[in-house]
Amino acid sequence: MSEIKHNVPENRDNDEASEEKDWAAAKAFFDNLKSKKPRPPKPRFAVTIAVSSRTLFDMVNERKIYEEEGLEKYVAHQQQHEEEPLNPGAAFPFVKALMTVNARLRELYPDSEELFDIVLMTNNHAQVGVRLINSINHYDLTIERFCMTGGKSPIGYLKAYMTNLYLSKDSEKVQEAIEEGIAAATMFTPEKEIQLSDTQLRVAFDGDAVIFSDESEIIVKQQGLDKFFEHEQEFENKPLAQGPLKCFLEALGRLQRKFYAKNERMNCPIRTYLVTARSAASSGARVLKTLRSWGLEIDEALFLAGAPKGPLLQKIRPHIFFDDQMFHIEGAKELGTIAAHVPYGIGQKYHKGKLIEQTPKK
Repeated sequence: MSEIKHNVPENRDNDEASEEKDWAAAKAFFDNLKSKKPRPPKPRFAVTIAVSSRTLFDMVNERKIYEEEGLEKYVAHQQQHEEEPLNPGAAFPFVKALMTVNARLRELYPDSEELFDIVLMTNNHAQVGVRLINSINHYDLTIERFCMTGGKSPIGYLKAYMTNLYLSKDSEKVQEAIEEGIAAATMFTPEKEIQLSDTQLRVAFDGDAVIFSDESEIIVKQQGLDKFFEHEQEFENKPLAQGPLKCFLEALGRLQRKFYAKNERMNCPIRTYLVTARSAASSGARVLKTLRSWGLEIDEALFLAGAPKGPLLQKIRPHIFFDDQMFHIEGAKELGTIAAHVPYGIGQKYHKGKLIEQTPKK
């Protein structure tokens, strides 16, 4: 899984000295510009969120042109309309909330590099870049780092950009990123729009196969609930293995603690939620003890004992909700929640508890 602290090369001292020199020059450059836009943080200290252009903006019509008329017509359309800003997409409120957190962090820690850094990661061609830049400037988004790969998959660049979380509309790319050990999810646009907080980033996570591994879910699927309850009680004091988004929750916790250090716990602009189908009395203790063993806090833990998640999420109003099972994603987005599917674990072989027939690979 993607780590918060990234590996450093053997010639670390020389590289770090060179990097410090480069960043000092970059800082001087930004200071001389006298721009109101904040300088991007150093990647090795930042929590880097890579978003695709189709998650940040609504590009349904443009995608239709690409699929029906081909690449050249698509590029021509984008160039002809490059002065027209694209409409916000599914990830737009999430990105705005990240910027809100950054603004608060800069107030408390003016020189800190521990901030969210948003990267536009897209396989669009550079010719489309002007419309993307114009749209970002139109909405006054703080996105300075781009990766436009001209039709090729951008997944190979995620580690180079020190990505903590990758959000895309392309499920195959998301799967590829997870296989590379990078936290990733496929974003879905909600079926109706609800008002979200503009002062607090709210992130909701499912537990098994999202924050945690799918080891317990395998028992549910293969041996049933009774065996699962027995297993969880027997291994209550054994921490679960980490899942694909554990490191992103860890990164959020690291930024939360910066607010706590300034006595801002009750006014923290980041709030996290565990929204799990587990039962509290029968299988909840292991989850809470696992988080404790990792040194992680979750602000609210909601055990639903199999009840639908959609109505509860409607009350939370998260900027993003992560789950590994599509029927939970579908239920959430029907009620207006911005949902992101994590294609990981045994749950991908099931829908509503029933095994999906697998087409054998040739």
